[in-house]
Amino acid sequence: FTEMAELMPSLKNITWERLVREGAVTYPVDDPNKPGNEIIFTTGFPTPSGRGKIVPAKVIPPDELPDAEYPMVLSTGRVLEHWHTGSMTRRAQVLDQIEPEAVAFMSPKDMRGKNLWPGDFIRLETRRGAIEVKVRADRDVPENMVFMPFCYA
Repeated sequence: FTEMAELMPSLKNITWERLVREGAVTYPVDDPNKPGNEIIFTTGFPTPSGRGKIVPAKVIPPDELPDAEYPMVLSTGRVLEHWHTGSMTRRAQVLDQIEPEAVAFMSPKDMRGKNLWPGDFIRLETRRGAIEVKVRADRDVPENMVFMPFCYA
């Protein structure tokens, strides 16, 4: 773990022993005997001026909207156990045992409306392709949307 801290400065002052002793440590940590900082950049941003630049986002409509042929929105992203592409987390046996396969997440209301039960296989189809996966109810997924993580082959 010490070698990782040398490669990743954000892990400085976080040792394996400390993690075992405290259970969790919030980074960054200024000193091995102090708790971690809950707020990053309290003394400034890592820019020459020390100031951050906030600019408004230009909101543009999506290229495709739901229609009669494809009535739901497909959203992709991460799950807690596998972040980024899963290139590291999918090699961690503990994490891979918790979430071993791709599933599609839908709102419980949408699942009831389509007479689906958790674990049923659905055919998830877009204009670009299709896949058959198990479905799981998730109250955090808005109605008329399907969420599928992108960290699986």
